[in-house]
Amino acid sequence: MPLQLTRPELMCSENFIDGQWRAAVAGARYDVSDPASGAVFASVPDSGAADAADAANAAAAAFGPWRDRSARERAQLIKRWHALILANADDLARLISREQGKPLAEARGEVLYGASYVEWFAEEAVRTYGDMIPEPVRGKKLMVVKEPVGVVAAITPWNFPLAMIARKIAPALAAGCTVVAKPAEDTPLTALALVRLADDAGIPAGVINLVTASRAQTPQVVGAWLADARVRKITFTGSTAVGKSLARDSAATLKKLSLELGGNAPFIVFDDADLDAAVDGLMVSKFRNGGQTCVSPNRVYVQRAVYDAFAAKLVARVAALKVGPASDPASQIGPMINRRALDKIVEHIADALDRGGALLTGGERLHPAGAAGDTFFAPTIVGNAHHAMQLAHEETFGPVVALFPFDDEAQVIALANDTPFGLAAYFYARDIARVWRVADRLETGIVGINEGALAAEVAPFGGVKESGYGREGSRYGLDDYMHTKYLCMGGLT
Repeated sequence: MPLQLTRPELMCSENFIDGQWRAAVAGARYDVSDPASGAVFASVPDSGAADAADAANAAAAAFGPWRDRSARERAQLIKRWHALILANADDLARLISREQGKPLAEARGEVLYGASYVEWFAEEAVRTYGDMIPEPVRGKKLMVVKEPVGVVAAITPWNFPLAMIARKIAPALAAGCTVVAKPAEDTPLTALALVRLADDAGIPAGVINLVTASRAQTPQVVGAWLADARVRKITFTGSTAVGKSLARDSAATLKKLSLELGGNAPFIVFDDADLDAAVDGLMVSKFRNGGQTCVSPNRVYVQRAVYDAFAAKLVARVAALKVGPASDPASQIGPMINRRALDKIVEHIADALDRGGALLTGGERLHPAGAAGDTFFAPTIVGNAHHAMQLAHEETFGPVVALFPFDDEAQVIALANDTPFGLAAYFYARDIARVWRVADRLETGIVGINEGALAAEVAPFGGVKESGYGREGSRYGLDDYMHTKYLCMGGLT
């Protein structure tokens, strides 16, 4: 797809530190390629510890002045940023599609989704209320106030290169924090463009700093921030293994952490469900971004009485999905992000079939017209799945649906909770008593009840168990970037 930006200057290729665009201190760079073709179309700095330190120095210096601005001033600047994101939505969508691969219509949706967090937290900036506590004895006043934690390090994934960094930076700025950030190695360009728009909006130098790094250099960058006592918070979206490493390595300076980690979402269809609605919900929740989302259903449990009917309806819908590059307006599923992702999908399907699974549709690599790459995969349904299969315990992170038959409510709740993860769960049922029982017993941070689209800026997003802790979005998301301070004033009689 030709990358034709209305504003070519949004195609940024340097780090952004203290209001300046800079090369890496060591001068190293790495290539950015189009996952649909494998073609290299840009390069960015391959940063190291020195670049990370420069970013932290700038953020630490900017923290005092930014914290001291009134909440209304901060809100006005964030609102200007939001307006510029909307004004440049088409260019941002083109960048997302080019470096991440998702269809252009879906990329435009991501821009609006990410912008909604910027707008929400601009409005929440003026609502960081405290409390007055009834005094235990005469002559004292007890107060609670909220204060920004300080410098925040934001580390984001490749699957939503705009939305993930927007929903971390926006609450940080609203709370009065400054930011150092590192986007995923595969998708740095969207984040750089977003930071340019923040600069255009007038957000002061040093308040947002962004460095790029390859997979090999990322430990150098993040390690510098983990060791820096001035960096008071880490916010990370990614794998549970990396999240655990960040938790361990941040212990020396006891940083505040927000970790949105791996998922293994169950999707349950009970025998009293509206099957057409359940199929619609599964299509939305599973095939968004080609299944490359942390809340994508990984295990679809269907009650035995409706299993065949549900499977038939689902196969008809999935087989009709159009796979192709973002340059094709008809594309509904783009390429996987890289060959590693594709190899994992192939491995999971082969294992499932070897263990007695039935291939109902898909299951093959594709080579769509107009796409030169080899990272496309057919949307796939595997029937007769069971818990001895790899895909029951590992995120496939691709367009693969595994159907697990079940018999009764107690059984399926036990199966759904039989995982160390607890990010999202979905279920479809009409019996209101069952709805409340199941919602209460599912061990996840998010539950979709007769609904497949969960995410919204007004709602708290996050998990339990090994899916992490902390919340993004909503008024609860702002609290993750603030300390609670208690003030006690005496001598008032």
